[in-house]
Amino acid sequence: MFEALPKHVTVYEVGPRDGLQNEANLVPTEDKVAFVNALAKTGLSRIEITSFVSPKWIPQLADARELAETVDRVEGVHMSALVPNRRGLDNAIAAGLKDVAVFISASETHNKRNVNKTIADTLRAFEDVVRPAQDAGLSVRAYVSAVFGCPYEGDVDPARVLDLCQTLLETGVYEISLGDTIGVANPLQVEGVLALLTATIDKDKLAVHFHDTQGTALANCVAALAAGIRTVDSSVGGLGGCPYAPGASGNLATEDLVAMLHGMGIETGIDLDALVECSRMAAGFVGHDLPSKYLKAHIGKQARARRKRERAQSNSQ
Repeated sequence: MFEALPKHVTVYEVGPRDGLQNEANLVPTEDKVAFVNALAKTGLSRIEITSFVSPKWIPQLADARELAETVDRVEGVHMSALVPNRRGLDNAIAAGLKDVAVFISASETHNKRNVNKTIADTLRAFEDVVRPAQDAGLSVRAYVSAVFGCPYEGDVDPARVLDLCQTLLETGVYEISLGDTIGVANPLQVEGVLALLTATIDKDKLAVHFHDTQGTALANCVAALAAGIRTVDSSVGGLGGCPYAPGASGNLATEDLVAMLHGMGIETGIDLDALVECSRMAAGFVGHDLPSKYLKAHIGKQARARRKRERAQSNSQ
């Protein structure tokens, strides 16, 4: 299993969008801009910065265009946004973005609850987004939610996931992110689903997006990497809770992922210390502790070192 692990992994940062959209208190635009700019200096190559959704749906992201127009453009850093429809795409283009993403669920019930459309209707709606985006020179990514389990239907048939992924690739999306929306996947399940998908789909066209609801996100990442996946979504600090399990961890924390990968000798190109500072920044403007285990360990280590220095100074007096 471990012989198949890659030498390099691309980390796809979703904290500014997927993480902040779950925060109840509105984060000032200037804080978001500083946050994205700091992330862009860590070595991350892909950052999803916002979503051009209706402010009625997600008030937290009402400043999407202002944010996209204000953040620094850093060479080698691809900044993207989620777009639910043609209007969102037009705003993304006007803001100067070159990468966008669309989203759909592998569960019919979840898709209806999430976007009030059937899967078939959602795919038809993509015709107003995917091809026009490509014609405008943009790259399009796709998210597939509830791949490993649905909060309404329970188990999701992997064959249904395969059919949906093949349909999405036919539209021209360059990559599909497979989401464990409620954080119920386990490594054996991940291995099985990916074995089915990669039998007919190029591994480089797939990414994974695990939630840490049950503490299995990192283990699932290792299973995905061993299966040939080279891109992993994560959220700095673990920003973003699980909407179907209040109080539970949601997104996998980027620094937890990067620390594990570096410890295993897998390169990411990311400065872990700089990443931690971004998490500390985020904790400051959201006003609460973040679930990242590495961040907590880092803070604890600093506190112990500070106490040691204070004791040494006290003894010397």
